Amino acid sequence: MLHVLYALNALLMIGMPIALAVWLARKTKTPWLLFGVGAVTFVSSLTVLFQVIWPSTQPQWWHIPFNAIVLGSTAGLCEETARYLGYRWLAKKARYWRDALMLGAGHGGTEAIIFGALAGLSFVSLVAARQMDLASQGLAGETLARAQEQIAAYWSAPWYMAILGAVERLFALSVQVSLAVLVLQAFTRHDGRWLIVAFGYHLIVDAVAVVGVQSHWPALVIEAAIAPFALISLGIILGLRLRGEPLIPPEPESVLIAGAPESPRPASGREADISRQLDESRYA
Repeated sequence: MLHVLYALNALLMIGMPIALAVWLARKTKTPWLLFGVGAVTFVSSLTVLFQVIWPSTQPQWWHIPFNAIVLGSTAGLCEETARYLGYRWLAKKARYWRDALMLGAGHGGTEAIIFGALAGLSFVSLVAARQMDLASQGLAGETLARAQEQIAAYWSAPWYMAILGAVERLFALSVQVSLAVLVLQAFTRHDGRWLIVAFGYHLIVDAVAVVGVQSHWPALVIEAAIAPFALISLGIILGLRLRGEPLIPPEPESVLIAGAPESPRPASGREADISRQLDESRYA
């Protein structure tokens, strides 16, 4: 059963963001280009997260909250700045709620796909290692014992642990899409404080996760702590959709990359009359 669940876990991590993007493209006619922009913003925001090295081997009470703030701030600052620059330079015309959904799917989806690919590679390698005589591969002593222990732990895990990665990515994807919607407000409302809100929300979510990991909480407890943020994120996504904004644009939009020319829209008869009257009154 674990074979099936581990494989399903990797497939879901990779497939969920792709399925979301396919649904958005079909339902809202949002261009796939925005998924690519979201992917670019994620890759460009990647940072090497570091662990603080302390002179004492015994952790002090303030190390964990300090690391949570530092690591959460680093991730939030890098990712939200990259997201802002993506809207500012790569997708200047992406100013609708549906655009933010696709961009967020690309950003969080790229992360999920990377983790899913790694989970799949681990699954394949551990399937092979289970059938392999590690001693014949040159492992011996403490190294052999540690490898055997890791393999045994992997294949003796409870069934729900095998699928937990996909659940965690589902929560993270919800958060990432909500952050894309929050950053969009800085442009649609012409208020840079929304970028600060996005940064603060990202910091809080990451800080909770860091505290859980560094405090050695059980994996289920960590995910239980993150689950409310997924629900809050869903509320942000739905709550920030402009009232009356159509889900599907009234007419196909041109490429959203910066600098793309806009196609002129033919004026209706009434608009043409108003324009003519304005031109005539200008010289009256």
